[in-house]
Amino acid sequence: MKKDNLKTKYLIVLGDGMADHKDADGQTPLMLAKKPFIDRVCKDSELGLVQTVPFGMAPGSDTANLSVMGYDPQVYYTGRSPLEAVSIGVKLNDGDVTFRMNFVTLKPSDSPDDFKSFVMHDYSAGEIETHEATALVEILKPHVPKGFALFVGTSYRHCLVKRGDNKTFGALDLTPPHDISDKPITTHLPQEPFLSFVQKAYNILKNHPDNKTKANGVWIWGQGTKPMLTSFNEKFGFSGAVISEVDLIKGIGICAGMQSIDVDGADGSLHTNYEGMVDATIKAFESNDFVYLHIEAPDEMGHKGDKEGKIKAIEFLNDRVVEPLVNNLSKKYHLRMLFLPDHATPLQLKTHTSEAVPYMLYDSNYSNKQYDLPYTEEAATSTGILENAGHNLIKKLLTPIG
Repeated sequence: MKKDNLKTKYLIVLGDGMADHKDADGQTPLMLAKKPFIDRVCKDSELGLVQTVPFGMAPGSDTANLSVMGYDPQVYYTGRSPLEAVSIGVKLNDGDVTFRMNFVTLKPSDSPDDFKSFVMHDYSAGEIETHEATALVEILKPHVPKGFALFVGTSYRHCLVKRGDNKTFGALDLTPPHDISDKPITTHLPQEPFLSFVQKAYNILKNHPDNKTKANGVWIWGQGTKPMLTSFNEKFGFSGAVISEVDLIKGIGICAGMQSIDVDGADGSLHTNYEGMVDATIKAFESNDFVYLHIEAPDEMGHKGDKEGKIKAIEFLNDRVVEPLVNNLSKKYHLRMLFLPDHATPLQLKTHTSEAVPYMLYDSNYSNKQYDLPYTEEAATSTGILENAGHNLIKKLLTPIG
């Protein structure tokens, strides 16, 4: 039964990579985390599964977040790095090809002079600070392949751009570094001209007197071309804002004509500025009807194989994000909220997988009580609700009951 006539606001809270696979004891981080508020709200919500990654597409945060935001990746996806490029202010022309450049930590093998046998020890170079990475970008700029330009991003995430009509570069087979954590890079090395560059970067960074970080190498991947998204307002009829710690999600929002809001101290780590992001979300609703709040920490912990860290990230989402947001916003507005991950990042695999993930759809005006289940992968599966086309889930959010 409807409780009031407050203005309706729409919120998506996305815990990146939050879903997981069961461990040897049949548990996942969502099952082990102490999240009483989320579980209580879940009992008043629709609980089900959503296939955010279309079958046949790679399970990346790019395709999955496009889907959750209401854009069919099979129609709109042109690559990961161009979305990040847009976020950091790089102007792209038709035909330009962009690439993500990670600062990474490479571990020499038993043959320390054989670069091709090294191991991908850390895809984030110890979550290098942006100011440290900026200095390293300046060191490497003179050494990038001919015809390429290197741009500073955030933390370990940076951008290479090849201007002009470069179809051959866009067709290269490049491996995400988080897909090969703790594995030899031997069979995943990028093709030329990037192979020579990553070898040169290692030789420059490993003993550079100004490099005091864990970044001793770079990795090139995630190529793409200029994105073309229909504006969110045109597509759904609502003004919107995106709040995220990572350039990829900001770039999707900017390409969709939404406001991208930066928060000081929001760095994508386990100890990011949760309170600042919550405050920014509350303020964003003063001038927007829709807010997409993206939290990176669960994914980072999944890539590191850090079980306790991932559990803690979910508990922080409960205590420091979802509870204060719902309590504040539901007093001012008729709140409809989707809470979900974009994809799973299983601890055992340290990379993304493409199976359906649990979603919770909450409406502050209604009490469901149909299933009386906690928010977990297992409980969501038991409801029998499955949205096969992830980009259609947002239509449920934007269609209030009654």
